[in-house]
Amino acid sequence: MARLDVKAPNLIKGVHLEGLRKLGDPQKFAERYYAEGIDEIIYIDAVASLYQRNTIVDLVSHTAENVFIPITAGGGVRSVEDARTLLRAGADKVALNTAAVRDPALIGDLARAFGSQCVVLSIEAKRQSGHWEAYCDNGREPTGLDAVKWAGRGESLGAGEILLTSVDREGTRQGFDVALTAAVSDAVGVPVIASGGMGSLDHLLDIAGAGRANAVAMAHVLHFGEIPLATIRRHALAGGLKVRPVRQ
Repeated sequence: MARLDVKAPNLIKGVHLEGLRKLGDPQKFAERYYAEGIDEIIYIDAVASLYQRNTIVDLVSHTAENVFIPITAGGGVRSVEDARTLLRAGADKVALNTAAVRDPALIGDLARAFGSQCVVLSIEAKRQSGHWEAYCDNGREPTGLDAVKWAGRGESLGAGEILLTSVDREGTRQGFDVALTAAVSDAVGVPVIASGGMGSLDHLLDIAGAGRANAVAMAHVLHFGEIPLATIRRHALAGGLKVRPVRQ
């Protein structure tokens, strides 16, 4: 999956979700990744909760006109109506973080309204002494929640996927937090998408193997053209991962 963090109107990228750099038009990046054969697109509005807004509806709508793969949209989803607006705009799934922490019942509300397959619980985790704590507001605010337990609770409330971001590894290109991802994968029965740390081909095999992730969200290596998507897919196939063949 390609993860595109957005601060309207720009695609942004940072390290540890901080020091954000503007990279350009996120729609153009999404269309390029689609043409190259990416499986899914994840749009996250990085400042939606901070500014109490949802600015990616138009971006999702325009992207959906030319990109025909699943789109997950997150940031600023605070109600069933917010989610409905994004789904009508062309999103296939909505991701919740801050709003879910503040009102966990919202997870169930969305699952009942649209089905669990549409509801992604986004967890931004930082390592503490002996555990990982969930953060919100794009990694700015501690919640006091144990990230692994929060994932399990989110599943029980109706989340159909977990988007798990290691804030410690995000943007570092030093590899995923394998221990964190394995702990969450073992705690839930829904797919876990690992995010934060992809820097080499072997990192993908590590997180899918020892980390037991069901999917991987990539940003830096794609945005800066460090590893071609076709190369990533060939390496995954050679490593025994069940992915689609490389487009000819």
